[in-house]
Amino acid sequence: MTDLTDSAESAPRDQYIHGHHESVLRSHTWRTVANSAAYLIPELTAGVRLLDVGCGPGTITVDLARRVTPGQVVGLDASSEIVGHAAGLAVDEGVHNASFQVGDVYALDFADASFDIVHAHQVMQHLARPVVAMAEIRRVLRPGGVFAARDVDYGGVMIAPVIDGLTEWMRVYREVHYWNGGEPDAGRSLKAWARAAGFASVASSASVWCFASDAEREWWGESWAVRVTESAFAAHAIEAGVADLADLKRMAAAWRQWVHDPNGWFGMPHGEILARA
Repeated sequence: MTDLTDSAESAPRDQYIHGHHESVLRSHTWRTVANSAAYLIPELTAGVRLLDVGCGPGTITVDLARRVTPGQVVGLDASSEIVGHAAGLAVDEGVHNASFQVGDVYALDFADASFDIVHAHQVMQHLARPVVAMAEIRRVLRPGGVFAARDVDYGGVMIAPVIDGLTEWMRVYREVHYWNGGEPDAGRSLKAWARAAGFASVASSASVWCFASDAEREWWGESWAVRVTESAFAAHAIEAGVADLADLKRMAAAWRQWVHDPNGWFGMPHGEILARA
């Protein structure tokens, strides 16, 4: 588990656990403000300047930009490939108040007090030093600005029916996440991390993603069936010594079994914070 003191020794890798395989990008493209940042909507007033840290392929970023027009939105990601995807999406969607750039959340290339809002969705769970990152985010916020973060908490994930391969997937996923230096139960820690980073006021909430319909199971389960054998997750699991290829193939088969079960249900709880300096 990531310590609040963020010792460098506790988290040497700071890698995105999934990589940027096509199956991963596909699982991100459905994300919008409504289904992934509803807790932030009251803060999205016209004209605000917003930084979206770890923007990924940009679907939430572009939606944020629409909502704060004529305000400016900057999407930031460590991957130049993903930044290119996001910039292309903005062009395709005709959104002109969003720009994208490569950057480092630990060393943001912006002056102090540059933004009214900094948003981070599913980012803190992957960071070796979340408190350090949050302190840097606080630096670029204007007085009274808000840091909005949302992360899944894998300790509360609910799966039905019980399938051995998915139970094994959860064990391996958590071990890979820790091996990468991250925290799979980040949702419950966001408040404590923000307070340790110097935010004086932290409002907390929670929400759940649920995949249960035939279409939802097909989309989510098939994405993971591919991801466990073809994405960076597979390479990390093998390198960490927590699974071999045969194990990963069994997990993929279990995901497809879940997809075809009409009783299949998957719930993912998330922690959320609105933190102010």
